[in-house]
Amino acid sequence: MEKRNFNTGRKPQSAKKNNTSFKKNFSDKKPRSFSDNKERRPYSDAPKRDYDKKTSRFSDNQERRPYSDAPKRDYDKKFSDKKPSRFSDNKERRPYSDAPKREYDKKFSDKKPFSKKSKEDFATHSKKGTAGEGKKTGSRFSDRGERAQFYAERNAKGRTKNYKKDYSKKKAPALTNADKGLTRLNKYIANAGICSRREADDLIKSGCVTVNGKTISELGYTIKEGDVVNYSGSRIKSQKNVYLLLNKPKDYITTSEDERGRKTVMELITGACKERIYPVGRLDRNTTGLLLFTNDGDLTKKLTHPTHQIEKLYHVYLDKNLKPSDFARLKEGLDLEDGFMKPDEVAYTGEGKREVGIKIHSGKNRIVRRMFEYIGYEVIKLDRVLFAGLTKKNLPRAKWRFLTEKEIAFLKMVK
Repeated sequence: MEKRNFNTGRKPQSAKKNNTSFKKNFSDKKPRSFSDNKERRPYSDAPKRDYDKKTSRFSDNQERRPYSDAPKRDYDKKFSDKKPSRFSDNKERRPYSDAPKREYDKKFSDKKPFSKKSKEDFATHSKKGTAGEGKKTGSRFSDRGERAQFYAERNAKGRTKNYKKDYSKKKAPALTNADKGLTRLNKYIANAGICSRREADDLIKSGCVTVNGKTISELGYTIKEGDVVNYSGSRIKSQKNVYLLLNKPKDYITTSEDERGRKTVMELITGACKERIYPVGRLDRNTTGLLLFTNDGDLTKKLTHPTHQIEKLYHVYLDKNLKPSDFARLKEGLDLEDGFMKPDEVAYTGEGKREVGIKIHSGKNRIVRRMFEYIGYEVIKLDRVLFAGLTKKNLPRAKWRFLTEKEIAFLKMVK
């Protein structure tokens, strides 16, 4: 195969650059000319040219001259219609220092000049008017001496002249009896297991209780640590707090005593502890599940008061399947006789739709049963499986156990 010849006779770029004939001759360009078609000269040698009269801005159409030689021209009349000065003499304006005093226009001269009031006038003006006039008066002091005496007496009481309240420092909250190390007497007696607080108030009224040898009949009386409290001649000793959880069975009443002789939940915890404990809240006779016992009054109030909204979870067994429409009604809330009630959560449990899980925070009587009766269902079985975070895991029916320290701490953290 023959080799291709790339030599076409074209000269290389280096040859083109060195070839002077390749460069354009710019000297052939025609010279720039002015209106007189004269050859271009340096600026200094150029002759003066006539100014075009068409572009002249002078009214006399004369040739343009330097500013200093220009003749004075009449001022346009449209500027001469300006209103004269408000001074009556209408004289020509002069420098301020040489101008004579001119008479001021009368419409500005109506204002009277300022004159200092005498002490007599000031005293008359500052005196208060008679009662019932309804007029706002000036100063309440007749003279400066009275004013000075007033502020001297006020400052002597501890108030300074530039007194300002400091809002940055918030007022400390009031200390409670617990903060002061004090305990109400009725609470101390109830915690000792003698009786309830209401019954303790009756004992105090009757004069059966003494503190440090002194009979106390005053309600609300507080004692401090180390005080000796006696009841019927024997000393009362404070008890430690006890917390017990029971898995309540059916056919037991949540009360300490029953006049009809029915079975109570207290029978299920007999001998559990020496301290007197009582149930927190209530469960119906036919309702089973978690029930807490304690002698801690503060915790009892916290778990039963509606403002704390303690959660309770129930397992509900119905007489028939719950329809989707009724399930939606229940979830949106119902208008019961004692007010509107909306559950926190509702869900089906188990294989069928006869078992429902419902979470509420209300403590109203028979609230779960009444909600299902309102939409046309009968509750066959009701079991409380969660209360304030406590569950019945590993706790058989009709059995009880003490709470762990971790569970007690969790309950006390409830806000």
